[in-house]
Amino acid sequence: MTIRIVLVGTTHPGNIGAVARAMKNMGLSDLALVNPKHFPHEDATARASGATDILDSATLVGSLSEALTDCVYVAGASARARSISWPSMGPRDCAERMMLESKQGKVAAVFGPEKSGLQNDDLDLCHTLLTIPTNPEFSSLNLAMAVQVLTYELRVASTLDGGPGFESDAPPASGEEMEHFYTHLERVLTDIDFLDPDSPRHLMRRMRRMFIRARPDQNEVNILRGFLTAIDQTRRSG
Repeated sequence: MTIRIVLVGTTHPGNIGAVARAMKNMGLSDLALVNPKHFPHEDATARASGATDILDSATLVGSLSEALTDCVYVAGASARARSISWPSMGPRDCAERMMLESKQGKVAAVFGPEKSGLQNDDLDLCHTLLTIPTNPEFSSLNLAMAVQVLTYELRVASTLDGGPGFESDAPPASGEEMEHFYTHLERVLTDIDFLDPDSPRHLMRRMRRMFIRARPDQNEVNILRGFLTAIDQTRRSG
């Protein structure tokens, strides 16, 4: 499967090993670690229990955006309510969507630190929230358990007919291409005084939500950036 599991800021190395084991149980092998507190570590190796090959090949990066550079679709796991709504899916629907999107390129599921979970800045890089329903009287779900739930659903979804996929004359824009676009957009909006850099409120976060729903492909992102460049040139020559 062209599916990556990304762990952000994991504090307990044993959880990394347990996640590797959960992944191997369900046939996944692409693990990325963003600023883990302790790794490599003997506790990770012990908890991996036969999945040390996944630990050995894990990618260590300094930021979530770096882990998602080549991804065309990203689900972020979160149990916390947010002030700005994100599209949200349960694990079964999310797994089926991820399998469908994987026909277009690399997809990822992102899990945050054990205590705090993903921050809003992390979710800005995601297309949907993954929420796992639990008993409201005891909603704490171990990191490896959460990964196991999703990887199981991915295993099931991989046996289903995902349909024809999304037709386009260009591949979906990658995470890296979208980040370049957002940087360009924010700069132009600031230059034309539409965005106040000292009081941005939630404008750029809402803009991200809008373009995530639109899912532009590479050609469309190039058109949008050409449009921004034209605005820039007109403003400077005016």
